Amino acid sequence: MFKRIHNKFLRYTLILIYFTILFFCSIELNFLWLFGYSPDMEDIKQPQLSLGSQVYTADGKLIGQYYRENRSPVEYKDISPNLINALVTTEDIRFYKHGGVDFFGFATSMLSTATGDRRGGSTITQQLAKNLFSTRKRKSQGVISHVPGLRTVVFKFKEWLTAFKLEHVYSKEQILTLYFNTVPFGNNSFGIKTATLKFFNKNPDNVNPAEAATLVGMLKATSTYNPINNPEKAKERRNVVLSQMLKYDHITKQQYETYSKQPVNLDLRYVENTSHGDSYLREAVERWLKDWCKENDYDLYEDGLKIYTTIDSRLQQYAEEAVAEKMKMLQKRFNNVWGDKNPWRDSKGNEIKDFILKAEQRLPIYKLLKKKYKGDTVEIKKYFETPKRMKVFTWNGDKDTTFSTVDSIKYYARILNTGMMSIEPASGKIKVWVGGIDFKHFNYDHVNQAKRQAGSTFKPFAYLTALDNGFTPCDKFTDKRVSIKYKYGGKDEVWEPNNADWNFSGREMSLRWAMGKSVNSITAQVTEQVGWDKVVEYAHKVGIESELKPVPSVSLGSNDVSVYEMVRAYSTFLNKGEKIDPLLVTRITDQDGNLLKEFKLNSERAISEETAWLMLYMFRGGMEEPGGTSQALWEYNLWAKNNQIGGKTGTSSDYVDGWYMGITKDLVTGVWVGADDRSVHFNSSETGEGSRTALPIFGRFMEKVYADPKSGYTVGPFPKPWVKITKQYECPSPRIRVDTAVVDSLMEVPYDTLQTEPVPAVAP
Repeated sequence: MFKRIHNKFLRYTLILIYFTILFFCSIELNFLWLFGYSPDMEDIKQPQLSLGSQVYTADGKLIGQYYRENRSPVEYKDISPNLINALVTTEDIRFYKHGGVDFFGFATSMLSTATGDRRGGSTITQQLAKNLFSTRKRKSQGVISHVPGLRTVVFKFKEWLTAFKLEHVYSKEQILTLYFNTVPFGNNSFGIKTATLKFFNKNPDNVNPAEAATLVGMLKATSTYNPINNPEKAKERRNVVLSQMLKYDHITKQQYETYSKQPVNLDLRYVENTSHGDSYLREAVERWLKDWCKENDYDLYEDGLKIYTTIDSRLQQYAEEAVAEKMKMLQKRFNNVWGDKNPWRDSKGNEIKDFILKAEQRLPIYKLLKKKYKGDTVEIKKYFETPKRMKVFTWNGDKDTTFSTVDSIKYYARILNTGMMSIEPASGKIKVWVGGIDFKHFNYDHVNQAKRQAGSTFKPFAYLTALDNGFTPCDKFTDKRVSIKYKYGGKDEVWEPNNADWNFSGREMSLRWAMGKSVNSITAQVTEQVGWDKVVEYAHKVGIESELKPVPSVSLGSNDVSVYEMVRAYSTFLNKGEKIDPLLVTRITDQDGNLLKEFKLNSERAISEETAWLMLYMFRGGMEEPGGTSQALWEYNLWAKNNQIGGKTGTSSDYVDGWYMGITKDLVTGVWVGADDRSVHFNSSETGEGSRTALPIFGRFMEKVYADPKSGYTVGPFPKPWVKITKQYECPSPRIRVDTAVVDSLMEVPYDTLQTEPVPAVAP
């Protein structure tokens, strides 16, 4: 059809226009999948910014964020005219005149580039197209992207097409707003609000011309003109932007002279004082929401959700303070116990000679070194023993030091850690979550990721089973040596547990006294009578989810469980026998506050109200019965106005794990203390039992809670029976002769010795 046109220039011009239009259409339609993705009008009308989600405490305090691109959107009215003027005069002076693509500017930039002066020809709208729709990223590419030269042409045409669409849908003000909310400023900072806060501790509506010029100047090269790393280059670039603002009458000559002579005045306090980084709590929320996000197609890192947790910021602060105070003291005690000796020991107290070697072999780098040095152990050893500069955790802050990998292994193996959780059973809301002593150095969560032997904190499940199957708190057993025969794995076994002090008093004790005093022999007898498989059943019924070996020693805590599980199970007693699914998140909204999901408490009847109340009465025995293992709590300021606290200490074999489970009229709190490697532990009951490691953290925490009238939690007695109690529970007080033998037998002995337990402990 072009042959009829005799004018060659006109004919060739029309042919060029025709094929250009055809090329544009092919790109738009992704003809034969050659050109890759291009945003359609629906994408343009509803651009999806990658917005980080925010996590709040129950009382509205921001405690964390999830983001791949750290941004915080603003509206046009919240952007200073200084920023608008700096951007337009520097990046796209014809912005208000073109329709998305400035062909004049593009042509002049091509001429300038040809003469050696490289200048960008992209308009603000084209840059927005790249920011919003990633037109140069791999997912936007097609087959032609592998053809050099043609690839660049396709990319540029895509930007033009997208820019035209943007200009068709949005006003110039909206385009500027979208641009400022998507533009990257380096160091994982996206959007103008993130940048103004980071560099000047100001919101975008308050920056002066010099600050605006600095930020806009960075856009040419965020690393080169970063004012923190390259202040002189940033100043030079800022002054170029200021000169453009002067040229187009957005600042006066006097302002230019003043601002251009000043250094780049940064205010970095916002960055230093505000942490939106990782934490135990932030990670716990992510794990808690994993299934919901998957089922509802949400991404915490991109969808800008607002997540409101159940965490009470006051209680969380008090828990963290109590952990810091007591763990610092415990670490000092641990170091004094072992001195220069290595604390990694087997069950007989002998040092484990290959401890360091096995620790090296567990490191991810070990396989790489083995491959690199072809199994040469001399070279591998040399690598691990070569000193390096590093920062290590101390209770006085991070310390710069020179350590080899071996030094680091030895150092960190000695450090004690903890996990702590507190819940309000009536509402099911988790109020406190302390996953460890320092997330940066120890990011394994000791609340619900770690599982350890529960020791005597597991005994109450044996007594629960008894009370729910005919026994009363006043029923008596004799503290005597016990020998229990049973089958495990098809083999005949015999279990003969010792008491913590290796003595048997021969006294008759009520179940309440035996549980309060934590007597192994009586717990074993109760377990034998009700059945260890039955104890496992009841533990699962009230909230324990871990697999439990149905053996006689189950009641003495020979199985591994988490702090989370234990707190949940103990909550059943204070919640009138209703087992709960603990709540960590109450609601989720979108960026505009629209409710997406509200989480409600789920509970189910596990045990009767009578049995639940009787168990609370049993737990008080730790404070009220002779030799009760919770009586170290008398040292704390907790006992005004007839306050009642129940609880249970626990210590696993060789003092590896120290536990305390504390119950007040409102809260259930669990605390675990120990080293991350099970072969590292205290060496005596005086230093390592749960009443001396975990209980002090609970005691100090509750002191702080009760001392604050705004905490919402006060002292007071346990609830009165919810139903008529049909079983005898007010047992006659034991008559005690004051002689040495009896006094010795009543000493606090929470440590559970499992010397003849045939089921092997979990290997360190």
